[in-house]
Amino acid sequence: MFDGKLKAVTFSYDDGVTQDEKLISILDKYGLKCTFNLNSGTLGRPDILKLNGKEVDHHKVSANDVARIYREHEVASHTVSHPSLNRLRNGRVMREIERDREALSRLVGYEVRGFAYPGGTEVSMSDRTVDVIRNYTGVQYARTTDSTYSFEPQFDLLRFNPTVHHVEWEKLFGLCESFLSLNADSPKIFYIWGHSYEFDVCDDWSLFEDFCAMISGRDDVFYGTNSEVLLDPDLMNYSGATLHTYTRRRFLF
Repeated sequence: MFDGKLKAVTFSYDDGVTQDEKLISILDKYGLKCTFNLNSGTLGRPDILKLNGKEVDHHKVSANDVARIYREHEVASHTVSHPSLNRLRNGRVMREIERDREALSRLVGYEVRGFAYPGGTEVSMSDRTVDVIRNYTGVQYARTTDSTYSFEPQFDLLRFNPTVHHVEWEKLFGLCESFLSLNADSPKIFYIWGHSYEFDVCDDWSLFEDFCAMISGRDDVFYGTNSEVLLDPDLMNYSGATLHTYTRRRFLF
């Protein structure tokens, strides 16, 4: 399991913004792996967000740069246009996810298998949405925005809850200490998620690098992308999780 280890660390970052390149330089420095969830319909688009009274860049990476920027990591789907999926009809939900997944697969040269719900769990994840993903897309795992503050494996890979959001700094470092000191006798996953532009709000980049230095370089920890961790065959056998079989078909909604 996890290349012979019982503990695994993985990261997940959304939106495909230009700050991802700075984030990747830090991750690469410490041998850490991440999955980046992109919106194919907004690639190359300039944007500004106002967060906590401060304007931060929300510029999207260009389509031509996707394969280069994320070559050492994993690309996953985040829908074509970042809508609130719970407000859409089933056919539109399917198209937003599956067209994004297929477009990104062409850009990176491998089949995209992951997904992150856009806009958060409350606006994009429901039983209906999960059923559409399960039955009409090629998505094999989907991340929510609901932190568990736990390292335990999960059964339902289409409702996978992360451990912690990266800017919950006190919890992040506290969980890190607990994870590193853990003498695991069963699989444990430390899953961190966020948006790289959030580091610009309070200029938290150095704090994040401190965390990366702290969590990295451990002989008893596997560092992998979301697919490498969540779809590990031994982990799935342990947790009882199953992959759905996807057959391409006409969507009739």
